[in-house]
Amino acid sequence: MVSVAVRAARIDDRGAPLAVQPHPDRRPQADASAPEQPPAETPQPPRRRRMWLLLGLAAAVLLADIITKLVVVATIRQGENIRTLGGLLYLTHLRNVGAAFSFAQGATILFTVIAVAVVVVIVRTSRRLYSALWATALGLVLGGALGNLVDRVFRSPGFLRGGVVDFLSLFAPDGRIWPVFNVADSAIVCGGILGALLAIRGLEFDGSRARSGRSRADGESAGARGAEKDDDSGDDATRG
Repeated sequence: MVSVAVRAARIDDRGAPLAVQPHPDRRPQADASAPEQPPAETPQPPRRRRMWLLLGLAAAVLLADIITKLVVVATIRQGENIRTLGGLLYLTHLRNVGAAFSFAQGATILFTVIAVAVVVVIVRTSRRLYSALWATALGLVLGGALGNLVDRVFRSPGFLRGGVVDFLSLFAPDGRIWPVFNVADSAIVCGGILGALLAIRGLEFDGSRARSGRSRADGESAGARGAEKDDDSGDDATRG
C-alpha cells in the first residue's frame, strides 16, 4: 500500500497522468496551408520620365553638329588641313558617303535607312525611359544620328545620298592615323560606349537593375527549402 501511495504521489507531482500527456512528436504544427503575410513594402518615390532629357540632349548635339559643319563648309576648302594644338588636332574638310569615321564608303543609302530606323526606335523607347543615364546615352546617339542624317538628306550629290561633312583629324592630316570625324560621330560613339556599360551593369531603361544569376539561384534555393519544410510538416501531420 505504501509503494502504491508513493507511485501515486510521484504521478501527482509531475502533473497530469502519463496517459493524457501529449507525445513529444505530436506537438501541434503550424498550418502550412495558411497564406504567408507579404512584408510591408516601403513606399517608393514617384519616378520621373527622362524623355525631355533625352530630347534636349539630342537637340543640343544636333545644333552643335549643324553649326560646326556650316562653319567648316564656309571657311575651309575641301582637302585643306589646318594644324592646331601643336599637331594634336587638324581641321580639314572631307565629304563622307559611308558610316561614322569614314567607314564603308559607298553604302550611303543603306546607312541612311539604318539611321532612320535608329531614330524611330529611340523615340519610341523614350516613352518608357526613367533612367537619366540611359537618357544621356540614347540622347547622344539620337543627336548624332540626326546630325549625319541631315547631311545625307540635304547635301550633294542627292537625296539620301548626300556626303556627310567630316572635319576633325587626330595626330595627322587627312585621317592618316585616325579616321576623320565630326561632332555627330563623336556623340554616337560616346553614347554607344555608355549604353554598353549600362547594359553590362544590368541597368534597365526604367532605372531598375536586372536580377543577377546569383540572386536567381538564391531565390530558387530558398523556394526548395520552403517546399522541403512543407513536405516535412505534411509527414508529421500524417503520422499524428
